Amino acid sequence: MPLPKAELHLHIEGTLEPELAFALAARNGVTLPYEDTAELRRAYLFQDLQSFLDLYYGLMAVLRTEDDFAELADAYLARAAAQGVRHAEIFFDPQAHTARGVPLATVVAGLTRALDAAPERHGVSTRLIMCFLRDLSAESAMETLRAARPHLDRITAVGLDSAEAGHPPAKFKEVYEAAAALGLRRVAHAGEEGPPSYIREALDVLGVERIDHGLRCLEDTELVDRLVRDRTPLTLCPLSNVRLRAVDTLADHPLPRMMDAGLLCTVNSDDPAYFGGYAGDTFHAVREALDLGPERLRELARNSFLAAFLDDDEERRARLIAEVDAYDFATEDTATG
Repeated sequence: MPLPKAELHLHIEGTLEPELAFALAARNGVTLPYEDTAELRRAYLFQDLQSFLDLYYGLMAVLRTEDDFAELADAYLARAAAQGVRHAEIFFDPQAHTARGVPLATVVAGLTRALDAAPERHGVSTRLIMCFLRDLSAESAMETLRAARPHLDRITAVGLDSAEAGHPPAKFKEVYEAAAALGLRRVAHAGEEGPPSYIREALDVLGVERIDHGLRCLEDTELVDRLVRDRTPLTLCPLSNVRLRAVDTLADHPLPRMMDAGLLCTVNSDDPAYFGGYAGDTFHAVREALDLGPERLRELARNSFLAAFLDDDEERRARLIAEVDAYDFATEDTATG
């Protein structure tokens, strides 16, 4: 039985496994530039964030219909549940789909069909987070927010993702103000490629409640003090950091140092089909590489529920935290964390 956990940094498009990509391509008449799934998996050897993003967005061509998005989300939820995920807050990139002629309504309908079934089907509660692509214009982000208004009963928060370098958070000040006025929660990727100042901007200009990544906060001791004081959650993605060269090896990851500093750290899989592991795999990997004992793992799992957008279901939050506190690591399946 794996350790109960929440996943707070997960891009649903990044759960597209090669087998499903080929199945959807066949269903939708899309020709992929790969001979087979083995060749596609070999393409996952990225040089940097941009080379990953080129493949990531290219493969989205297979996602066309409501059924495609429902199948994608259900496949993720099944894998996540098997690895102990009890609550998932799922990013999606509407601009990457509408630019291909896929209506936003199609994307939301497909994803929410799977999410609505998740509590009974997989024992997982969910939230949906709509991300803006930071390498596109602020005007495009605002148009996306306007287009999403009929669907805001299904969307909990907005986020900011894609290529970080050269695209500071402040660029999206107005759209985040508009999102806040609509009652949406706010998160943003910051401090992965970008400097610590991007984390400050995300907090001060965008008013975010969680920082996605935040790895480079350690370069600014005053910022670390602030994050600790304010209990601002960081949704770290160690396997992603290694694959995208933010850190050299998993053994070099600063997660223990960040926890020692008092930061509210969580561990997540980011784009698991591309980065080599889902949530439980990630817990297992950091446990082995960083020699994390049971209480450190328990802290990470507890943090994931504390940082979750479960304000409308505090009873579930409390129940899940109680499960973490009572967890017996002797029962753990070491293959799934």
